[in-house]
Amino acid sequence: MTDPVDVVIIGGGPGGYTAAQRCAENGSSTVLVESGVLGGSCLNVGCIPSKAVIHVADRFGELGAGGELAAVGICATATLDLPAAMRWKDDVVGRLRNGVHHLLTRAGVRIINGRAQVVDGKTISVSTEAGEEMVVARNVVLATGSRPMELSHLPFGGKVISSTEALSLQQVPGRLAVVGAGYIGLELGTAFAKLGSNVTIVEATDQILPMYDAALVRPVAARLRALGIDVRLGTTASGAADRGLTIGVGDDTETIDADVVLVTVGRVPVLDGFGVESLDLTMAGRFLAIDEHCRTSMRGVYAIGDITGEPMLAHRAMAQAMVVADVLAGRPRVWDYRAVPAVCFTDPELLAVGMSPDEAKAAGVSTVVALQPFSANGRALTLARDDGFVRVVADSTSGRVLGIHAVGVGVSELAGAAATAIEMEMSVADLDLTMHAHPTLSESIHGAAAAAVDRLRKNA
Repeated sequence: MTDPVDVVIIGGGPGGYTAAQRCAENGSSTVLVESGVLGGSCLNVGCIPSKAVIHVADRFGELGAGGELAAVGICATATLDLPAAMRWKDDVVGRLRNGVHHLLTRAGVRIINGRAQVVDGKTISVSTEAGEEMVVARNVVLATGSRPMELSHLPFGGKVISSTEALSLQQVPGRLAVVGAGYIGLELGTAFAKLGSNVTIVEATDQILPMYDAALVRPVAARLRALGIDVRLGTTASGAADRGLTIGVGDDTETIDADVVLVTVGRVPVLDGFGVESLDLTMAGRFLAIDEHCRTSMRGVYAIGDITGEPMLAHRAMAQAMVVADVLAGRPRVWDYRAVPAVCFTDPELLAVGMSPDEAKAAGVSTVVALQPFSANGRALTLARDDGFVRVVADSTSGRVLGIHAVGVGVSELAGAAATAIEMEMSVADLDLTMHAHPTLSESIHGAAAAAVDRLRKNA
């Protein structure tokens, strides 16, 4: 057994590798343990490959009958080579994974490829190809991520797949049934519809993207209809049949045709299989409970990312990683979750940062809410997509920006500006006085802020 290191991190996903790099750069002796490949779900089977597939689908869909390019006078016939597209996707993933490895090794992180087993709050046993290795650390950071949720009546296997398998398909399913209308189901369902699948989406609640308010979701629902996607709301999936998927509304059931059934009903934290239960840490529901420094209930044991709660987002894990690394270096740092941007790469894209109007009302905050439609935005018109809007929610007393939300083409690129406005506690007057480049989609943030300022003045 070697001398204790300052920190050992279990899990090499966005949270884990960010924590490892930052800890090492802060001068801590750092060990990162990963049982698979660096990058975690996000880089290898989630965020990055899904966006690559969505990019292929968008470009292919634009060339199809009735696509955006036909609307602007470009007519072409396209053929799809899905295996080639998947190879390109894998190349993108590989380049990014190599980049992560380079950054970690340059920072001085020791990477151990193997299965970690927690012995106690300071000792980790790692099963590697060369045998068992014991690592003793002054601090342990748990960053084991999440996995797709499996339904007991729709277990993964055969025609029933998770998002992981969907991102490696070598042929486009003729008939695809998607169980769950959250962001993963809609992103992939929309992509495969553009690639040529006949898609049916089954959702148990009465709204797609049930975590967002109806106003934001409405343009996405309209686009699904335009793409010919069959959306069944208030409908449950009860099992896979020989020729498809059995679904039901109340006592009425039917079987819809499906060559592939994609189950996207959420993700579950990975807290089993590596001995964390022996630490008897305090839980918050199904997640590990943490404080403002990302500390668990055991001294010297920290947790970040998907195992600490919703929203399960890579950038949330990375932000928590920076908090932990700086706390371990003795710097003042706390985890502040007021400005966590959420983006759905649906069509159109959806962005939410901060409070929605309903959330502000529930919190007892009086607000002004202002919209700027993309139909009034020059850049949106030149992209031949003017559906959607930007919405600003502000405190009616102080004018402070509480939330910025948007739905429209390319709005994911507005996430940084929206998060900055809330993080810096800007007022709508600040946004109104900020010069926005023309013609850009960001001008709609300015337009919504200006409208909010006008309402505040009228209410004064």
